Amino acid sequence: MRNSIRAIMLAAICLAVVLSSGNLGRPAFAAGQTATEPLSKTYRITRANDVEYQKIEPFKVFDNLHYVGPGYVSVWLLTTPEGNILFDSAQEPYVDHVIGNIRKVGVDPKSIRYIILSHGHLDHMGGAAKIQEASGARVLAAEGDWKMIEQVGGRPGRGGGPPPRVPKRDMVVKEGDTLKLGGQTLTFHLTPGHTPGVLTTEGITVYDGRTPYKAIVWGGAGYRGGLAEAEQSVKSANDVAQIRGVQVNLQIHSWGGDNGYPGGGVLERGIMLKSRKPGEPHPFVDPATFTQWVKRTQEGAAKSVQDEKQKAGR
Repeated sequence: MRNSIRAIMLAAICLAVVLSSGNLGRPAFAAGQTATEPLSKTYRITRANDVEYQKIEPFKVFDNLHYVGPGYVSVWLLTTPEGNILFDSAQEPYVDHVIGNIRKVGVDPKSIRYIILSHGHLDHMGGAAKIQEASGARVLAAEGDWKMIEQVGGRPGRGGGPPPRVPKRDMVVKEGDTLKLGGQTLTFHLTPGHTPGVLTTEGITVYDGRTPYKAIVWGGAGYRGGLAEAEQSVKSANDVAQIRGVQVNLQIHSWGGDNGYPGGGVLERGIMLKSRKPGEPHPFVDPATFTQWVKRTQEGAAKSVQDEKQKAGR
């Protein structure tokens, strides 16, 4: 399966050169870019500040899961018979686009029951207040990140403008808490380092036809600077490594390549999924690459601790 996925991924890169529309709704390459630039780099670097370019079309990833975010940051919509769950919310100026994408995939925003925030950075939680108003959903985050969110909402915005809108403190998630809805049983883990209260969600079940797969949202790897935070990131990476049975990684950013998920991110795999033929493996079902990514993250976290100790002269 692993070799098959690699072969499909190579084909997807070639397709990305010539595709100018479709599920992703945007050309794969901007003027002046080389034909070898993957979508991840286009959205993360080359056209990161091009708001209209970032407003990609939503696309179905599994029977009960859609990607509804902009190009650079993920927003995942998990549907159930009892209501729906949104993972992250993007930020302005993309919130109306996210709400529009939810409607485009045939889901009424008012059917969203929960908004799960992976962590407290603005690009992930900045749209939660507006989406909550449109849906009546509950908002979940870890205690450490609720504090961070409140701080962000109390500071001036970019260029000295008004503070960004942030959700008011709602559901505070603790280690090992669960959420049951419509046949889903989600389990939450606190994996800080990237922020004070990163929330990782395991136990998500996605379906490809009648076949179920176990998915995870790792709320944020790496660390925000400082020895204590680096040490947190080591523990968190080791904790995630202990989660068994992960078959699908729902990345919180769409990035792949050297600065993200190895072997292709959300957008590359979206192109692969569009051209998938009956009987071919699902490009998002890739447990081997998830394991590789976790191991690489563990190694990077351990190196960060050594770097921080060296800075401190230890």
